[in-house]
Amino acid sequence: MRVARYAVDDTIRFGIVELAEDGGQFPDSVSDLTGDPMAGPVNLTGARHLIDDIRFLAPVIPRSKVVAFNPPGPRDDLASPASLERALLLKPNTGVIGPASPVVCPPSAGALVSRGRLAIVIGRIGKMVPPERVPEIIFGYTVADDVRASGAIGAAASFDTFTPIGPWIVTHLSLEEATTVGITTTSGEATSRGTVKESPWGIAELVSACSVIMTLLPGDLILTGPTADGPAIQPATEVTITIDEVGTLEHTVVEDDI
Repeated sequence: MRVARYAVDDTIRFGIVELAEDGGQFPDSVSDLTGDPMAGPVNLTGARHLIDDIRFLAPVIPRSKVVAFNPPGPRDDLASPASLERALLLKPNTGVIGPASPVVCPPSAGALVSRGRLAIVIGRIGKMVPPERVPEIIFGYTVADDVRASGAIGAAASFDTFTPIGPWIVTHLSLEEATTVGITTTSGEATSRGTVKESPWGIAELVSACSVIMTLLPGDLILTGPTADGPAIQPATEVTITIDEVGTLEHTVVEDDI
């Protein structure tokens, strides 16, 4: 199932997306839900819209945080919890934007780099969650760009708009399926490819470790994927990130006019 958040008829709604490739009765449409599926039980309203008639928004606005990571250092023992703790970093929820919204490049940011990531969407409160129980607190997965700035020491990942996500959340992937997806990031003529398996930490291990350090709340995002940077991006660049079995996120980059 694909869960989307979108604007239609001057309102913001949640719904279930059906694509032509699904072979269903209502291709390329979205069916309205009665509310936010991460906030409580929902039902279909019976209303339906063509995808061409709606505007996809960020499928979730994290209630508190986005958790990303830096690649481990050459001396890090990947089996050590301390290695993962040193690699983790928090991105603010004000950095989250939706599909087609622009990443705004501040004058102090310097060069920007795109990092295509699988975003793990937390669906239940989690604290001290053992790896074997991690699937119980995952709502689904979406596509994310973990944008970094080379010229901003200490705040390279923290600028507003530096975490585009979308266009929807897929809820049907198992932990094993999510681990095998490929990620392709394209900016202009530059392309990088990788897999979630290239991360030093598996999804269950990563989510469990995060829950030991901090309480995970519904809507929180944990980003994972290849450790290598993706292509450089700059104002007027268009970025496309495709994750197998999840979807394609597209966004632009603009110069801050302040």
